[in-house]
Amino acid sequence: MRPIATILAAALAVTLSAPAQSTYKPKRVNKAIELLAQDQPVYYTGGHGGYEEGKKLAQTWADYLNYELEHGAFDMPKLRDFMRGLVDGGPTKSGHRTPAVIVTMPVVGLDEMTIRVNSWVIQQVLACGVHGILLCHARTPEAVRAFVEATRYPFAEKAMGLNEGLRGSGSQGFAAQIWGIPAGEYIKVADPWPLNPKGEIMLGLKIEDKYALENAEKTSKIPGISFAEWGPGDMGWSLGLLNAHDPPYPPIMQHARARVFAATKAAKIAFLDQTRVVDVEEQIKAGVRIGSGRQDAADKGRKFTKREMPW
Repeated sequence: MRPIATILAAALAVTLSAPAQSTYKPKRVNKAIELLAQDQPVYYTGGHGGYEEGKKLAQTWADYLNYELEHGAFDMPKLRDFMRGLVDGGPTKSGHRTPAVIVTMPVVGLDEMTIRVNSWVIQQVLACGVHGILLCHARTPEAVRAFVEATRYPFAEKAMGLNEGLRGSGSQGFAAQIWGIPAGEYIKVADPWPLNPKGEIMLGLKIEDKYALENAEKTSKIPGISFAEWGPGDMGWSLGLLNAHDPPYPPIMQHARARVFAATKAAKIAFLDQTRVVDVEEQIKAGVRIGSGRQDAADKGRKFTKREMPW
């Protein structure tokens, strides 16, 4: 038999190494929106798999997961399995049922007609229980308006410049189960924030080519948009630069970033940009509120802003 002193020492070591139980009580379904509403930056990482990956990422260090469909396979059963995995692996350290999940949509915002004829894609993605969509190559205000309308229910409160929503009855069942709320409640809160202060859906724009850049000020102000980014990889390609994804940027890229950043500030929506350990504090001071980067940068940023929500 092991000596009692050894057993007690081992038990004490386990107790000291175990994370403290959080007393934080979530106020919203969408963890990222809850943070942005507090003017706290949010940080994300990627996802693209099914159930097992979802279960593993349920305990991610990130506030939201960017689920890749722009260039990945359009596999709705896998996305649903991913969401189930998040639920089964949860809750998060902050007490949220899952991290927020934002999907990069395979349909791009070339023009209004492109969005209209592909609105079924938006319906399918949201019905999986995700918490938002990122529209790539958001070129025109008309495309962005159609995008927002496709994410809303027809009975949602009207907003200036928007027609009624297009989501249909029957889309709420599975999604409500993932969110852990009644279907009747889901249809009230599955609406874009901050257009709807109680909304739990985040809609973002990638203003990532020279055509989208020319309309940055207009598209950023469309009601229902929560955030935008300038997509340096695609922006560089559009400007004829094949290796300009990471800083330091040439002047033409600096100008593109500055214009999109200014457009988001004017529209009072969040700006998404790269954050690194060497610059995360400066990025936050400048106004960046969604950080793309590694965990070490996120940890440093959270400490800098004295964040209270556990991570």
